[in-house]
Amino acid sequence: MSIFRRTTIAIAGLVLLLMGSASSAATLKLATLSPDGSGWMKVLRKHGANIEQRTDGNVKVKFYPGGVMGDDKAVLRKMRVGQLHGAVVTSGGLMQAYPDIVLYSLPLMFRNEAEVDAVREAMDDRLMQGLSENKFVGFGFAEVGFAYPMTQANATSVEQMRSLKVWTPDNDPGALAAFDAFNITPIPLPMADVLTGLQTGLIDSIASPPIATIALQWHTQVEYGLELPLLYVYGTLALTERAFKRLSAEEQAIVREELEAAVAEADSTARRDHVSAKAALSGQGVVWQKPETDSMNRWDTLAEDARARLIANNYVTPEVYAEVEALLQKLRE
Repeated sequence: MSIFRRTTIAIAGLVLLLMGSASSAATLKLATLSPDGSGWMKVLRKHGANIEQRTDGNVKVKFYPGGVMGDDKAVLRKMRVGQLHGAVVTSGGLMQAYPDIVLYSLPLMFRNEAEVDAVREAMDDRLMQGLSENKFVGFGFAEVGFAYPMTQANATSVEQMRSLKVWTPDNDPGALAAFDAFNITPIPLPMADVLTGLQTGLIDSIASPPIATIALQWHTQVEYGLELPLLYVYGTLALTERAFKRLSAEEQAIVREELEAAVAEADSTARRDHVSAKAALSGQGVVWQKPETDSMNRWDTLAEDARARLIANNYVTPEVYAEVEALLQKLRE
């Protein structure tokens, strides 16, 4: 064999080797609305670093925090075209792909955290499986907390709330359904515009978990909080099935283990953070009020009617909702 031929073969082999190494490396691009430096981002970055270390640098995770990739709707669109590979999204963000993912966020579905815990223990795995069947790989749910009405004017009844200018996320069908249940016409805005809306009078009321209210500085513009667990808010970390399957079996196992651990860690601290944030709002001058019995009954009745209408329209699968209803009824008895 000539020197030229041997050299050519050697170079070709080296090129193939380098191409093989490059193709085995992967960068998972994940977006989240959580700002950099938040508890969520600290957890995600820690486990992202673990993934890189455990795969010898073959799998890296690049995060896009603070909503720089847009809201949930924009992020999901970018995931579909491959610009992003995954995201931490609210339940409504994945509703188009898998409607049952919003099961827990129906209006006034839960009365307290004990009911949430019982239902999630029974249903979380089922919902993750459903997500998988719709071409996403989910790594669990992380609680954010109950969204409570918070207002600039004193309002505790449905009728009083109807007179206010209430904000709703512009891409959250669960929140829109909740307000529709109470015949409240909300003002849809992106999250980035809420603080300005409160400051300018475009809106005068929000429904938000306490921790988000503080993190986004909305608490500086509200005076009252209503002890009404209007919606249960939670996030989901998911990758597209296409991106996940590009990893080797060993890499998939590592990514799954680390991302499930990240979600579990965020979920485990959320309840404590929720309680602390609620107390902090009181310290910042927010006055918490409870609806009178008649008002509470009115809220409950309207919410029950709304859930029935949503189920009749296949907002979520009727059989799945029936299981949750049966479980809650048993708990309440």
